[in-house]
Amino acid sequence: MAVQNGKDLLIKLDMTGDGTFETIAGLRATRISFNAETVDVTSLESQGGWRELLAGAGVRTASISGSGVFRDANTDERARQIFFDGEIPGFQVVIPDFGIVEGPFQISAIEYAGRHDGEATYELTMASAGALSFVAL
Repeated sequence: MAVQNGKDLLIKLDMTGDGTFETIAGLRATRISFNAETVDVTSLESQGGWRELLAGAGVRTASISGSGVFRDANTDERARQIFFDGEIPGFQVVIPDFGIVEGPFQISAIEYAGRHDGEATYELTMASAGALSFVAL
């Protein structure tokens, strides 16, 4: 993969539940991480004493985070509504020249901050809440 522009990593939210995704406005930094727990099945018979793992048995998770400034009342309001109502809507993460990850996420944290001489900012953290799909670009 060639060098990519960081601003092209987008977090998109299904605003109305109809599968139409809209980029969360005002984000300055975004991040997605994937994790898989391992299941250790090492025994006395493991060759050479090496650890053995059970393929496909662990829990897989993904987390998304983003931070930015307020730019768009619609996406700001929708993110707050999702958090306070405990909704688990669909999100998309567009990873340039790699693919699109899509699936249900729960907003697990939302933080607001501001300085007396600067803009108001926010941070979102989301945790996967079901099966995710990946489509290569």
